[in-house]
Amino acid sequence: MQKETVTFDKLPEAVGYLTEQVIELKKMVAKLQPQPSDKHVLVEIEDACRIIRKAKPTIYTLVRKGLLPAYKKGKKLYFYEDELLAWIENGRRKTAEQTYEEMLANMQSGVRHKPKSSVQF
Repeated sequence: MQKETVTFDKLPEAVGYLTEQVIELKKMVAKLQPQPSDKHVLVEIEDACRIIRKAKPTIYTLVRKGLLPAYKKGKKLYFYEDELLAWIENGRRKTAEQTYEEMLANMQSGVRHKPKSSVQF
């Protein structure tokens, strides 16, 4: 059916074939989609305090500075548990070796050479 020329008489067959193909594609795409995590739960500030083990004023400060992922609806702040856990994990301190390598790379990228003069004596 793929290489045949579609005529008016074969149109219902072609539409049926295409419908089946679309259904199969939808199933394959659905399998590729990430499944919702059990940790993707909306929590309020009290639960956020418990999860990241910080006081309310500290959480308000981190949200105000844009460091902590939060959602505001009206006067209330909401958080997703998995985002809070990811925030904690991303805040891991680097080892001295990683810090030294970054510092060396920054120094090397910032090196500027004196331009050669075009005037010759």
